[in-house]
Amino acid sequence: MKRWRIFLTVGLSAVVLVAVGGFWLMQPDRMPMNAVLAADGETLSAAQQASGVAQEPIQLVTRNNGQIEVDGRVVPAVRSELSMPVSGVVAELLVSEGDSVKAGQPLLRLRSQQQTIAVTQAAAQLRQSEARLAELSAGARSEDLQTALAGLVAAQARLARLEETGPKDIAAAEANLAAAQASLQRVFEGAGEQLIIAARADLANAEALRSQAQAAYDRVRDRADVGMLPESVQLQQATNAYNAALARLENLQSGAAASDVNAATAQVRRAQAQLEALRVAFPSDVIVAKSDVQRAQAQFELLSAGNRAETIAVFEAEVALAQARLEQAQAVLADAELRAPFAGTVAALNVAVGEQATAGVPVLQLADLSRWQIETEDLTELSVVDIAEGADVRIVFDAIPGLEKSGKVMRVRPIGEDRRGDIVYTVIVDPNDQDTRLLWNMTAVVSISAK
Repeated sequence: MKRWRIFLTVGLSAVVLVAVGGFWLMQPDRMPMNAVLAADGETLSAAQQASGVAQEPIQLVTRNNGQIEVDGRVVPAVRSELSMPVSGVVAELLVSEGDSVKAGQPLLRLRSQQQTIAVTQAAAQLRQSEARLAELSAGARSEDLQTALAGLVAAQARLARLEETGPKDIAAAEANLAAAQASLQRVFEGAGEQLIIAARADLANAEALRSQAQAAYDRVRDRADVGMLPESVQLQQATNAYNAALARLENLQSGAAASDVNAATAQVRRAQAQLEALRVAFPSDVIVAKSDVQRAQAQFELLSAGNRAETIAVFEAEVALAQARLEQAQAVLADAELRAPFAGTVAALNVAVGEQATAGVPVLQLADLSRWQIETEDLTELSVVDIAEGADVRIVFDAIPGLEKSGKVMRVRPIGEDRRGDIVYTVIVDPNDQDTRLLWNMTAVVSISAK
């Protein structure tokens, strides 16, 4: 459309130049022959004509009865080229070109095994931190209190028993040592006179009994069954008693034996070692028992009082940190998935499964094809100053003869673009109503009411 408008503008300009030039040549104050008119009615200087380059942009717009006519294209009012925030290999394409999607619907996924594992680990760490915090906040269980109390009672009982039996054990050991020492002294002193006299009397009695038994035996010794008679047994018993009394007397008269001295000495040493061990161990055992009581008491009081606020605050901070790590891992995982920012239609897909998607490079084009707007293409800086937001607009379409729409100027983009030497601004036009026959990038002629 732009091409035939240019031809038409150039042709009309030539006709106007010929007619006006001929008329002006007949006037006394006519314009010099080297002057020509620009397409919008402004005059070009001779230097500009000679150089063949206009110093001001030549607009491709037409002004007609206060209307500025420019070319435009049909575009969706809402459209976006979507890209991934991170690079990766495409694992899934969840849509195809032409599919209608809802806002938030997944469109594409990258491979994300490592990100998924990181989320699982972070979630487990959070649950562990929350469990520790809940345990601290709940305080000690009744079972723990009962166990601590039982430990305290047992420690106190051990201390009391030690304090009660320790002195008694030491006294018993002292008595045992004294007895052993007395026995050793008796061994060294030997037998007394009274013991020897008694031993001699016992020997005399034993000898008399043996003589009596011998006489009774002599009366029956010629019998063939003498070994079976009681006289034989009585003689044997009397003989044994005599031998024992004789040995006892001889032992008393001979003094203490070396073996007896050694045995009595060893008994004294054992008793003395036992006493010293008790005297050394008793104070230490008491100290240890008292320490056990204090430790059990502190444990019971700690459980009874509950956890300190500072301790709970530390674990609360651990929970918050674990929560932040989980959210961070979830955010990294979410970056591996592309979701629709708005409801619309998938206009183009630029990647396939298995291909590398580069961060920031568009992979999908999404647009809302239910609402169209018109964007101008060739509005120069000389005409944009005459256009205001809200101005009335009339739109015709090259591909649909007879279709005419009215609308309003939504806004003028404030930044111009350099297009083949001209600074061109874009005006966005909102039609008052839509048409289902319109397609993306259809060309249109936009007539805008100038200021």
